[in-house]
Amino acid sequence: MKKNQVLLLLLIQILCLISQSNSSKSLLKDGSYESRHFVLVHGACHGAWCWYKVATILQSYGHRVTALDLAASGINPEQVSAVKSYTDYFKPLIDFMDKLPKKERVILVGHSLGGLAISLAMESFPHKVSVAVFVTAEMPSQPFNFSNTGRKLPQMDNKFSYENGANKPPTIFSFGPKFLASNVYNLSPPEDLLLATTLVRAVRLVSVEELRKEIVLSDENYGSVRRVFVVSGEDKLIDEGVLRRWLKDNPPDLVLEIKGSDHMVMFSKPKELSSCLHNISKIYV
Repeated sequence: MKKNQVLLLLLIQILCLISQSNSSKSLLKDGSYESRHFVLVHGACHGAWCWYKVATILQSYGHRVTALDLAASGINPEQVSAVKSYTDYFKPLIDFMDKLPKKERVILVGHSLGGLAISLAMESFPHKVSVAVFVTAEMPSQPFNFSNTGRKLPQMDNKFSYENGANKPPTIFSFGPKFLASNVYNLSPPEDLLLATTLVRAVRLVSVEELRKEIVLSDENYGSVRRVFVVSGEDKLIDEGVLRRWLKDNPPDLVLEIKGSDHMVMFSKPKELSSCLHNISKIYV
């Protein structure tokens, strides 16, 4: 990675990661309740940098915020070639949850593929999660039953790598700038699209069979954590019909919708998403 790109990522990371004492609690601006600790998890090819707007707004409310880079994402030093499974990919989140004090409970927020990451964290540390928020994200049922919610869109300039040979399924994926502009950031500010085209990285692809082996969920753990799903009103990546069926088959405790937002809700509607998260923190204590 080029030196100037690393420096840019470091600067953005400072905005995303807000470090406070684990024991500190402060009243929010309205003086009616204590601050909460949000843990924000990005989707495929992205990094902690994509939460910079939401992290800043949540901090202004008085909340603690930790935005994490998954493996081979953002400024995480791993290379995608070294990430052989989603267990490897999600390891930074699992390590973070493991190091939290036993009595601390956080609000997990997963975007897109980050929904699988927070699901695994819910299974492993249910007692450390007060509520999990799936922002237009994969929200698996238990036992895990993966269903593809994506629309069938032209791949345009997206790139696939075939480490096992051209006649085998692809193993690595990366977004192309034209695809990002047309289908992912289509309602987001142009400066955030430009940021994404500079900072997105490739992600490991795994088969459904491998996913089922890695993501083992139970009613006792994953199923015991309260869940909120945030629907993005104009998401071009998630098929609406599949999403409705998905939510019906695996209903969360609460479903919210942000109208006029694309797949990158944190960029197209950052204030609305932050308000949703803030209100969720008041409901699920």
